[in-house]
Amino acid sequence: MNFKIKAKGHSNILSKHKSTFEITKDPNLTLSGDCIIGVAMDKTMNNFPTELKKKIANDDAKITVKLQTENAEDEIIGYGHSKLTLTHPTDIVCRKSSFVCSRTLMIKSDKAACDLKKELIDDLQKGKSLDFEIIID
Repeated sequence: MNFKIKAKGHSNILSKHKSTFEITKDPNLTLSGDCIIGVAMDKTMNNFPTELKKKIANDDAKITVKLQTENAEDEIIGYGHSKLTLTHPTDIVCRKSSFVCSRTLMIKSDKAACDLKKELIDDLQKGKSLDFEIIID
């Protein structure tokens, strides 16, 4: 099952966070948001189909997130959890840790913001479009 979200880059994207990366519905970004890689996303967790939420909220779920800009792409692997509520109205966070909250899409991710490809971040810092695709095996 796949689900696609569109977001945009922003000149304040730093991509330095060591344990998470995030996209947000908010149109603006301050330099303190060093995990945020995309703003102004067109869909939130509230738009996730029920079937997708059920698949993610499963301890056995393997989740792949594909990020793509005009000049680069990256792929991140993480896992679902039965305690994921997937209810946050503005943010989607992928975490290397096992921490779970309403903003968490996946845990035990193999990459955080600081691990993403430089070419991808360069595009996002120029305000280019971001395709954020969630794939559940």
